[in-house]
Amino acid sequence: MEHNISLITTLAAGFGLALILGFVAERLKLPALVGYLMAGICIGPATPGFVADVGIASQLSEIGVMLLMFGVGLHFSLDDLLAVRRIALPGAVVQMAVATVLGMGMAWWWDWSLGAGLVFGLSLSVASTVVLLKALEARGVLESMNGRIAVGWLVVEDLAMVLVLVLLPPLAGVLGGHSTGAADIPLWRTIGQTLLQVAAFIALMLLAGRRILPWLLWQVARTGSRELFTLSVVAAAVSIAFGAAELFGVSFALGAFFAGMVMRESEFSHRAAEESLPLRDAFAVLFFVSVGMLFDPKVLVEEPVHVLGVVAIIIVGKSIAAALLVLAFRYPLNTAFTVAASLAQIGEFSFILAGLGMHLGLLPAEGQSLILAGALISIAVNPFVFAAVSPLRSWVLKRSELARKLEQRQDPLAELPMSTERKYLEGQVVLVGYGRVGRRIAQALDARSIPYVIVEQNRERVEDLRKQGAIAVSGDAAEPAVLIQAHIAHAAMLVVATPDTLNVRQMAETAKTLNPGIEVVLRTHNEEEAVLLVKEKIGQVFFGEEELAKGMTGYVLQRFAPPIPAHTGRSGHS
Repeated sequence: MEHNISLITTLAAGFGLALILGFVAERLKLPALVGYLMAGICIGPATPGFVADVGIASQLSEIGVMLLMFGVGLHFSLDDLLAVRRIALPGAVVQMAVATVLGMGMAWWWDWSLGAGLVFGLSLSVASTVVLLKALEARGVLESMNGRIAVGWLVVEDLAMVLVLVLLPPLAGVLGGHSTGAADIPLWRTIGQTLLQVAAFIALMLLAGRRILPWLLWQVARTGSRELFTLSVVAAAVSIAFGAAELFGVSFALGAFFAGMVMRESEFSHRAAEESLPLRDAFAVLFFVSVGMLFDPKVLVEEPVHVLGVVAIIIVGKSIAAALLVLAFRYPLNTAFTVAASLAQIGEFSFILAGLGMHLGLLPAEGQSLILAGALISIAVNPFVFAAVSPLRSWVLKRSELARKLEQRQDPLAELPMSTERKYLEGQVVLVGYGRVGRRIAQALDARSIPYVIVEQNRERVEDLRKQGAIAVSGDAAEPAVLIQAHIAHAAMLVVATPDTLNVRQMAETAKTLNPGIEVVLRTHNEEEAVLLVKEKIGQVFFGEEELAKGMTGYVLQRFAPPIPAHTGRSGHS
């Protein structure tokens, strides 16, 4: 029998031990990913017993990153990315700069070189998209405004890290590391070439890919083969990610992300997401296992103070910087805390950068161990950080006058202009959410000249709507003050066009308290939730799949309806 079966043994040991320890973690009321990380430590080279192939595990985890980012792209359109650009772009850049400076300061305190401090700080500045996605999906907020801001923020971080990974080799000699052949090329030329490559890939995907990928999916779907369809989805994700890295110097993660965004244009995007879900989950487990395999527990004993310092920068320093930046853009505390929790960890890009830093002679081995320790601890703690968002917000609002002022500050977009016409203040429709559904409802109301006020969490979208002449208010409709600004007390109807089942009860309760006669219309994607909402008699509930079935059934019945007999009465002349 062939004994060189490291791939099989790595998969068997990784999946088997992850299942056992993940189950134990769940029974202990801990996140399952803590068990996956412990499984990686157990089969890693730093612990006695069986040692899995670290190289193979790393490659398998890269496939997991590709599939996860591909799934994000399927749910995150270019419009969503552009909608949060005004906060995600400057926020990510400034937050990365703050975290890098904190890391460099700590490295300087440890008497490390400038190059080591720079690599170390940058490694601590970028969060893991994989960890974020798992956290947002587990809480059902991936498609919420807070989720979109967090994902957009991390996409900007990933783009910045692509640039860093390309620029570090030619700068290594200047920073005190090993100079490479690329050092002979002028820096401006390297930067320009990198930007051109990334821009060329994005342009190719948006211009050609938007037409080719949906067409290919349609051709495969016409065969009626489920296996071929699943294969086409996985092949597109992995092949485009690999091609992007080889031809354009773009990371696997970003290549797969843009592949998903382009495939979203296809009518089969929902099916593609479902077909790739089992593989995404399986390889996500391998990602966490591979992280655990790289970790050496000795660093916790030998350098406990250094580890605490690293964890403090990741969980406390980055989070505070991100929260302050979000508040500076006039978003509410809930958004600030959600983004802060999203960034309170590090992951795949940190490992890649640390490995490159060691290869270039910039980062000492101790630095990589500390980065891995920080990643392991922050990933394990991140679910608890997310769980603390809501109680922490309530605690801060109850005890801090400054927090209450920030929550109630005078934001010009959070209240209607004084010049608003009276027809928008009495008998109007209050429309919560201006996404794909809300936009269509607004167009129908415009066609009938029915006045309405839009309530939308995205400040940038509200700003654009006002420029177009629409009446809109920025804020979370779950907050009574926001609905009050929309004049809910005198409205004829509240229409909740967002699938926000977590806060819809609060919206309806506020509306009916202020306006007992108001009619409430809401949507949901969950059949169980729809049944509960109907039982509670909150309002008129529209369940997506049920409404689709009604529309299709109506068309079919109309198509086969018997023809109406022509009138046969005589009309004669006397």
